[in-house]
Amino acid sequence: MSFDLDGKAAIVTGGATLIGDTVVAELVRAGAKVVSADINREEGQRRADEYGGRVVFSATDVTEDPQLEDLVQLCVDSFGGIDILVNAAATYLDDGLETSRANWLAALDVNLVSGAILTAKVAPHMERRGGGSIINFASTSGKRATHFTFVYAASKAAILGVTRGEAVQLADRGIRVNSVSPAWVWSNPVANMSGGDRALADEVGGELHILGRIADPEEVARVVVFLASDWASFITGEDIAVDGGYTALGPGAMDRSHRDRLQAHDD
Repeated sequence: MSFDLDGKAAIVTGGATLIGDTVVAELVRAGAKVVSADINREEGQRRADEYGGRVVFSATDVTEDPQLEDLVQLCVDSFGGIDILVNAAATYLDDGLETSRANWLAALDVNLVSGAILTAKVAPHMERRGGGSIINFASTSGKRATHFTFVYAASKAAILGVTRGEAVQLADRGIRVNSVSPAWVWSNPVANMSGGDRALADEVGGELHILGRIADPEEVARVVVFLASDWASFITGEDIAVDGGYTALGPGAMDRSHRDRLQAHDD
């Protein structure tokens, strides 16, 4: 099955990250042209140069409205309009209950507010093209408590609500809005925590997923491409969990050491 995005123009924020760059790659593979936006100028430009003109890089701080205006205009000037927006930029600034007010506001600004502001800015351009598709990055952290996220989880839970509200408000303009909720993915944070050891990440994360491993970034990116395509023409206001059964497993996802201790006690 293929999803034809030929002639479509897309913006992807967080485009220099492992997941964001993979989303860019899969959109290009489906035929789209992409403006990749990120604060990491060096990596973002390096990757964009590899696509032979199908990707333009924009050094963008998504918390700065003038830079968002420039980002939107760059896509219009480069590719004639905007059909697809992927809000993937994120920060993992999170100290749990000890998070300061300043860090709360900074994290929410990146993860939640900036995507909503950018959505408002691209909507008129999408409407002029006859509609479009917006995909927000939520997370299983927005649905289930974990030991590792708190502020991040709050921002992702809010994205689920914002996605539904945007879908309602933009439907009469021909714009669909959905979200994806990954669980553990081979991403910048996981790669950093594991020291770049994918096997270790699969071993540790596999306990929490029915499929026994973490996701490849391509597996998330392909769902984004599906939602961007006409194959998803009757889907809006929805969240798709790309989580290998993480949310389905629920409280059964105790690690092996706990199960072994219970089994020893039973013996």
